[in-house]
Order: sequence, then C-alpha cells, then structure tokens
Amino acid sequence: MIMDDANALADKLRASEEYRTYCETRERAYANPSTAALLNEFVSLRKQLQVSAETGERDEIAEKKLQKLGELLQFEPDAAAFLMAEYRLNALLTDVYRLLARAVGFDLDA
Repeated sequence: MIMDDANALADKLRASEEYRTYCETRERAYANPSTAALLNEFVSLRKQLQVSAETGERDEIAEKKLQKLGELLQFEPDAAAFLMAEYRLNALLTDVYRLLARAVGFDLDA
C-alpha cells in the first residue's frame, strides 16, 4: 500500500510543472557545450563542498571558485533558467521529504 502511494507520488512529481521546467531548461542549457562544461564544473564543485562540509573541513578556494562560476552562469540565460528550475525542484522535493519525515517523528531541522 505505501509503495503504491509512493509510486503515485513519483508519477505526480514527474508530471509537475517544476519537473517539466527542470527537464526543459536542462536540455537547453546542456545543448551548448561551453555552458555544459561550466555547469558540470559547477556541479562538481558543489558536491566537493558538500562533502567537505560534512567532514567539517572548509575549502575557501573551492568556495570562491564556486561563487565566481555561479556569477558567470547567471549571465548565461539558459544556465540561469536551469539553475533556478533546479532550485525550485529541489525545494519541492525537500518539502515533500520534510512532510514525510515529520509524519514518522523525524526532525530534519535538528
């Protein structure tokens, strides 16, 4: 029963405006090889910094590089649209996860 509901939720997420926009903007952004390379580097740096944060380390050089790359990508309309769509989809997924966690007594904010 729960897995049936989870699959139904997954179908609704795939049909959501947030997901459709994410897919459309991702396709446009990654169609340009230069933009794709910058986005790949941005994603790689973001993951690297997440790992560093989880281990309690701080990589100021990578932080500055990520910031500069983010600023550069904001001037590329397709990349900026994709990053905004990614943010909105991530916010939706985070809200869903928080709701599910609260339902079983998990406090994700602690």
